[in-house]
Amino acid sequence: MATEDSLSRAEELLVRLEAARGELERLQEEEGGSPDRALEILAELSELAKAVEEELERAKRAAEADAQGS
Repeated sequence: MATEDSLSRAEELLVRLEAARGELERLQEEEGGSPDRALEILAELSELAKAVEEELERAKRAAEADAQGS
């Protein structure tokens, strides 16, 4: 169950990551886009990527624990 929960959270984070990336692309296409907003989005992308990595690591550990317990 923990593996599935972590994978579900990772999927949700990936959706948020994709939305932020799309916003960054839209900002890039706008003439005179805000550099400050672009930096905020990049920071958000970095945080989301780290969170996805953490959830995947949790899922991996949970799967390994399940395999050892079987």
